Amino acid sequence: MDIVHTYCAGMDVHKKTVVVTIIVPNPKGGLHKETRTFETMARDLLALSDWLTELSVTHVAMESTGEYWKPVFNILENNFEVLLVNAQHIKAVPGRKTDVKDSEWIAELLRHGLLRASFVPGVGQRELRELTRYRSTFVKERATLINRVQKVLESANIKLASVATNVIGVSGRAMLQALLEGKATPDEMAGLAKGRMREKREELTKALEGRVKAHHRFVLTELLCQIDSLDETIGRFDEQIVEYCRPFEEVVALLDTIPGIARQTAEIIVAEIGTDMSRFPSADHLASWAGVAPGNNESAGKRRSGRTTKGNHALGVALNRAANAASHTKNTYLSAQYHRIAARRGKKKAIVALEHSILV
Repeated sequence: MDIVHTYCAGMDVHKKTVVVTIIVPNPKGGLHKETRTFETMARDLLALSDWLTELSVTHVAMESTGEYWKPVFNILENNFEVLLVNAQHIKAVPGRKTDVKDSEWIAELLRHGLLRASFVPGVGQRELRELTRYRSTFVKERATLINRVQKVLESANIKLASVATNVIGVSGRAMLQALLEGKATPDEMAGLAKGRMREKREELTKALEGRVKAHHRFVLTELLCQIDSLDETIGRFDEQIVEYCRPFEEVVALLDTIPGIARQTAEIIVAEIGTDMSRFPSADHLASWAGVAPGNNESAGKRRSGRTTKGNHALGVALNRAANAASHTKNTYLSAQYHRIAARRGKKKAIVALEHSILV
């Protein structure tokens, strides 16, 4: 096979150590192959960088092992061409597996140009991506706490969730506060409803007749305190993300005009994909990378089930949320597409089709 990279190194990365094998030309002829093990502390990784520089290494490849590749990548990205590769794509022949053999195998594949690098965005986009992903984590935790509030209310025979869509909205929160104080009657608590909720006053009165005990009040108080704390945290994340989105503000504003995509979803899309589309040959390639395109499964001239491939999870969640919102819009192409496909192939496949259309 042809030699594509003459000075290269393969790395097997772990939490505490990184095993490195270099393959470079030997001045006396042939190849010089050497393997060393370094710890993953910043000082040791700098020593690794110096060693690779001394040997004139230009290209480095490593597996995307959990979060452990990030410290190594951060140190090496400025001095070398670093390829982060999918572990599934570089599995060696089974048997006699060791860290040394893994690093040698990665180096050999890199040397012959048989590795395809995963997309690793620039520093600014990586920082924005980290912020949006942590915000999404806190949003999920908040949703979990709201579900727990509903479970406690059900335990206390309070059926507020059966009448109010949002039990911790303005009206729901006022009723819960009165419930915790334990002084108001169900009719008085129902009178705290705001806006359109006032039309359901009679139903609210029935829903608020329960058996609330001291331990219910204690648990609800703690859960609501946690929700308030998360609301403040999410608000601070929103402020930070707005600052980090300033270089991409025009793109975020344009994405926000697509039916179903709100500001928060637009920020996630920019953080995950970036604004440089040149690395995708076409929109279909982008859809395949995101995991919202049919897979290819053909044998003997027959096409089998073409399930969507695995893609970027954070982007997939954002697109799913946008597609569900777009399906409920009125007088839009995406809404018409959803109803047309849902009638023939079901709602779930229609949502995936909308995700594909939105991304394209």
